[in-house]
Amino acid sequence: MTSPNQSSRSKPHGSRFTAYAILVSAWLVGSVSLVAFFGLFVLLGSLNLVDLALGETAQLTWDALLCLVFFVQHSGMVRRSYRQWSARFIPSQYDGAVYTIASGVVLLVLVVFWQESAHTLAAPGGIVRWLLRAIYVLSVAGFAWGILALGSFDTFGLRPILDRLRGTDTPPLPFTVRGPYRWVRHPLYSACLLMIWSCPALTVDRLLFNVLWTAWIIVGTVLEERDLVAAFGETYRNYQRKVPMLVPYHLRPAQ
Repeated sequence: MTSPNQSSRSKPHGSRFTAYAILVSAWLVGSVSLVAFFGLFVLLGSLNLVDLALGETAQLTWDALLCLVFFVQHSGMVRRSYRQWSARFIPSQYDGAVYTIASGVVLLVLVVFWQESAHTLAAPGGIVRWLLRAIYVLSVAGFAWGILALGSFDTFGLRPILDRLRGTDTPPLPFTVRGPYRWVRHPLYSACLLMIWSCPALTVDRLLFNVLWTAWIIVGTVLEERDLVAAFGETYRNYQRKVPMLVPYHLRPAQ
């Protein structure tokens, strides 16, 4: 048996071990999944890692199911009802990291088990192919610009854990408009859409992927806008009136 003092001293140690374990896991899973998805799958198309020997219709149904699983997980875990339920089991500082781990695992499953169609709809070469590759590179640069413009963007949800380990509070993110946010309200989503459609090899499964993910991003953006209006009120409504949501059709940036 241990004394009460020994027991109380062991709890912080165990808590710190858990914090570091989740911290490292979220960083690793998040990094690997983003590279595998955006750096390989989105750029090159299906990696053909696992052949399930399905027919054409079954392949597309399977691929659509993989997308649906990711959409449900990715969107469901940010809903207030889920957070209220998960708060009974998961301390709030782990929410972002656990979300990253779950999203990364599902995303890796999609990359590994995606089935490529044998039918190619378009495969341009020459200058068109290079132009599409240039669009991909520019969209990656735009994505990075959007993250840098946020200043304190926490990609993998690690900041609350680090703040807890340091004994400090995590301040709320202020509403700021700078960089690409002066042209579009959601430059990260705009960059993702460009990446998705910049793959030169348009197979049937890739067209399915492009359409499903485009629809999901647009719907998700609209839902996120509601949360931002609820959080920032008239300040965000005024921003909506000045800056377009996804397509930068104004040449001059908002002031």
